[in-house]
Amino acid sequence: MPITVAAMKRIDPDDMYGKIVNFPKQFRDGFDLAVSGDLSQLKRSRFDSIVVLGMGGSAIGGDILRSYLADEVSIPIIINRNYGLPKFVSENTLVIASSYSGNTEETLSAFAEAKARNAKIFVASTGGKLGELARSGGLPHVILPAGLQPRAALGYSFGPLLNLMAKLELCADQAQIVDQATHFLQERSPKLVIENDSDNAARELAEKLKEKIAIIYAGADCYDTIAVRFKGQICENAKHLAFANICPEFNHNEIVGYEYPEELLKKLHVVFLAGPADSVGVTNRFKIINEILSERGVPATTIRAEGPNRLAEIFSLVQFGDFTSYYLALLNETDPSPVEVINRLRSSLEKMK
Repeated sequence: MPITVAAMKRIDPDDMYGKIVNFPKQFRDGFDLAVSGDLSQLKRSRFDSIVVLGMGGSAIGGDILRSYLADEVSIPIIINRNYGLPKFVSENTLVIASSYSGNTEETLSAFAEAKARNAKIFVASTGGKLGELARSGGLPHVILPAGLQPRAALGYSFGPLLNLMAKLELCADQAQIVDQATHFLQERSPKLVIENDSDNAARELAEKLKEKIAIIYAGADCYDTIAVRFKGQICENAKHLAFANICPEFNHNEIVGYEYPEELLKKLHVVFLAGPADSVGVTNRFKIINEILSERGVPATTIRAEGPNRLAEIFSLVQFGDFTSYYLALLNETDPSPVEVINRLRSSLEKMK
């Protein structure tokens, strides 16, 4: 199936494509979302840790926040993808409960535990049970625009958290940085849209991944979360198997596995996510690994982060991955929006209660 506008209109009735194209605006709008409730108590507090509660698309915003602010925020930022909380969470912890639907059972469970431990809490959701608990409990919260798949709402799940960090003076003001990143993403978008069929690198990568298992690698310095996001978008949008890992860790184990099964190696395609934030060590490792993969007959493609600042670099890779996953969905002739297996899992879990 060729990647065409006609195919898009037939396969994508819920217009996932439009959401990907309009991401730069969502990115900007997410940062500007108003906070409901009083932030004064949070502003007066002195935190020794930050814990973001979330799952799937709602957690990725927190993960990007952790990566982006790693060199600026002086206290640890932990992403909690579970029903419970680590032992260290206390009244000195800022807990950010992020659930796009507001009904994610793991997040609701961890939220209840955070309240029991008197943690300082901020909520981000479209409503649901979590939104109601925030309103009834007088907790500061942000109401996210509804009607999207959580993975298509990354600008809304990330922007308010970054703005919160700045308002609490845990990092520098981000408004100008966000403006620059938004402008860059908007300028870059025409190179990736479906109408550009001559030098569209996202389309080209999707065609390489067709009939292949995608292995996404990124360095641990800054782009680690984007490897996970890239993998997740391929799995959810294209219904296509993909995996991700982080350098240098996978050099100490996974790299050895590129020998067997020999037939399976022919079905792999490695994608390196690289950029200016990578350490010299990671950059050198990627060069050597590329040589090893070539010797084993495993093709690889390197996608480089671009932009006027670190935030733009991170989201340039997000943008590229979203377009790639979409074009792979068209090649697979599968609607990018539904995630029936996840819905089945949730339904089955409900029946087990």
